Amino acid sequence: MSAAVRCTPDPSFMSRRFDFNEALTKESLIRCYRASPELFARKGNDESFGLKTPKKEKFVKRDSKAQPPVEAPYVPPKSQRTTKPISDKTIEIFEGMTVVELAKRTGKSISTLQGILTNVGEKVGTEFDPLSMEVVELIAMEVGINIKRLHSNEGSEILPRPPVVTVMGHVDHGKTSLLDALRQTSVAAKEAGGITQHLGAFVVGMTSGASITFLDTPGHAAFSAMRARGAAVTDIVVLVVAADDGVMPQTLEAMAHAKAANVPIVVAINKCDKPAANPERIRIQLASEGLMLEDMGGDVQVVEVSAMKKTGLDNLEEALLLQAEIMDLKARIDGPAHAYVVEARLDKGKGPLVTAIVKGGTLLCGQYVVVGSEWGRIRAIRDMAEKLVEKARPAMPIEIEGLKGLPRAGDDIIVVESEERARMLSAGRKKKFEKDRLIKIVEERASEEQDKKLSVGSKNKFEKDRHMKIIDERAEAQQPETSEEEPKRVEVPIIVKADVQGTVQAVTDALLNLNSPQIMLHRVIYHLLEDIGNFIVDKAPGTPETKVAGEAEVLSIFELKGRSKSKGPDVKIAGCRVIDGFVTKSGILRLLRSGEVVFEGSCESLKREKQDVDTVKKGNECGLVIHNYDDFRVGDMVQCLEQVIRKPKFVSSESGAARIEC
Repeated sequence: MSAAVRCTPDPSFMSRRFDFNEALTKESLIRCYRASPELFARKGNDESFGLKTPKKEKFVKRDSKAQPPVEAPYVPPKSQRTTKPISDKTIEIFEGMTVVELAKRTGKSISTLQGILTNVGEKVGTEFDPLSMEVVELIAMEVGINIKRLHSNEGSEILPRPPVVTVMGHVDHGKTSLLDALRQTSVAAKEAGGITQHLGAFVVGMTSGASITFLDTPGHAAFSAMRARGAAVTDIVVLVVAADDGVMPQTLEAMAHAKAANVPIVVAINKCDKPAANPERIRIQLASEGLMLEDMGGDVQVVEVSAMKKTGLDNLEEALLLQAEIMDLKARIDGPAHAYVVEARLDKGKGPLVTAIVKGGTLLCGQYVVVGSEWGRIRAIRDMAEKLVEKARPAMPIEIEGLKGLPRAGDDIIVVESEERARMLSAGRKKKFEKDRLIKIVEERASEEQDKKLSVGSKNKFEKDRHMKIIDERAEAQQPETSEEEPKRVEVPIIVKADVQGTVQAVTDALLNLNSPQIMLHRVIYHLLEDIGNFIVDKAPGTPETKVAGEAEVLSIFELKGRSKSKGPDVKIAGCRVIDGFVTKSGILRLLRSGEVVFEGSCESLKREKQDVDTVKKGNECGLVIHNYDDFRVGDMVQCLEQVIRKPKFVSSESGAARIEC
């Protein structure tokens, strides 16, 4: 009798990873079954060998009936970033940095950085060769990392330098008048409207022989950014407060700028010569705002002065020099200069002119410099008296001529070796600035679109029910359906031009605060904001709303009977007297009885002295008919409703803040 063999693998062998060494040491993992051929012909022969086959279950048809929707609160989806964010990583660089040190700080490989060096035209030596600071910046820009320059004073000549003092305070508290008294010049008289329009830098020589560099920043709220730039380069802040006015919003703002920059404050209480002056009240207000005054056990000096009477100026000088002595201000004299841009303007004959203050080193005429993303060769250096000088030392405010373009206020000024290096660094900075600007625009647009989608999604949940409800209500009132239109948006292109770069930025920020990125020729920013605000109000589409145009009282009721079929059925006429405003035939009439609304409808007829008229004004009598309504009673009130467009309103306060109320 013949026999057959069926071989099946062990299930445990199939479910685990095969190991060759294990296969050699263990018994065979193949099970063999010997049986007759007849068994293979049987149905379900796997069961005869001890193998269980899965049982077939009865097919059950799934219920395809739609389930009722489940009421649940709308949960908006999480917003997703569609663009790559701008790198926020910042590393510190210094002169003589090696490729190895740069690789550690950037997280890039040495070969990658050496490849970038080759691309920018630098010789590639060993990874331990020192690099100049501008080359390190170029490499950092290529790998998309921000940098912060560190200037070392090791091996340099360090000497004391004059303090840089920034004058801050509220508008019209006498900042420029105080400086005018110190330097015996009439700056305030030259300023438009007697208000400082842009930041100025100058040196004041004291009677003691010492000198102090002053920054005069405007006091208007629109120039917050300019004050912030002043605080970034200053050593001491003089906070001017009027003795007859007190602590104001911009006073607190100036305190916040000084604290953020970690700069000491000296308080000058001005206008102490006025009858309403109360210096003690000013001290209490400043202390309540967290300013620890010297009179109250703190370290903030307080000086009472009068710019008009020129009193207390010696005490202010002593306070500033004492604070500078405590700070032990010193700077590097030799070596390449490091400076900051205070202001920049475009002169028709000289080209771009930059007002700057040197922080360290010596700036020489003829050097190649990179200022922000602009570059140039210094043709001339002038002091604040507009005299030509060959060099500028620390804490010295100067005016530079020779740049190819106009930099932004607050940019740093660095000296480079050659024109080629200046061009390369300027091009790299411009490329990075443009890239960051475009990425920021894309991110803002993506965020706006995402917010719009979320807003529409949350609104659509209840839109259908609300729409059906409106249709039912209008059907009952027999009023035609009016489609709901989206509010119109009017865009007005505005070009901002000013004499200095910082003023352009400040005016732009002020316009953005008017709720619209919305110039006429103005010399004082107060007038500018007022005219631009009124211009926006005039161009704004406004919001439609219903307004009561007038009221009339029902004095008597007349009824016209026996009219022909061609003229229609009998008509009831309400004899009224207009007691307020006016009544028009084109308006909607609302009938009130005992203060409650009885009916609203269109005016079918309006007559005065048997003549059809369009309008009846206050004090006149008239007869009127309301469409589909005739149940008038003596004493009823009829209101005339009209659709008006409510325009936004421009509002300005005494502190100089301006806004548009919609």
